[in-house]
Amino acid sequence: MMSIINNRKAFHDYFIEEQIQAGLVLEGWEVKAIRAGRVQLKESYIYWRKDAFYLLGCHITALPTASTHVKPNPTQPRKLLLNQREINKLIGKTERAGYTIVPLNLHYHKGRIKAEIGLAKGKKLHDKRDASKEADWKREKQRLMKQNR
Repeated sequence: MMSIINNRKAFHDYFIEEQIQAGLVLEGWEVKAIRAGRVQLKESYIYWRKDAFYLLGCHITALPTASTHVKPNPTQPRKLLLNQREINKLIGKTERAGYTIVPLNLHYHKGRIKAEIGLAKGKKLHDKRDASKEADWKREKQRLMKQNR
């Protein structure tokens, strides 16, 4: 699995309980722009409307050469392709248990662009502080281990 872009902010703001791979409905210019690395997931989120989940806020900047005849909308909603069992499970968890669904990364799978989405619960401020302290300690521990060699 070759990653295109990761949403590091999602791991900072949420506890990720479960990860699911989903396909994306994309136009040609969007695929070309994603392959060129002109995509951002930082402020994006996933919502449910009319029997499908949509990725909103994912900013795909069009290439000037790939979209001469189309008026591209960089932040248009993009439909996620999931099977019915996954859809039912996600709807149940978000409505009953207070979870949210966030995009974690975009990657290639067998030559196609897929999105990794996560079933997430929000972190409180003290949880974020604990996570940053733990990450700092891991870095410091690695530094100390490297110096002792």
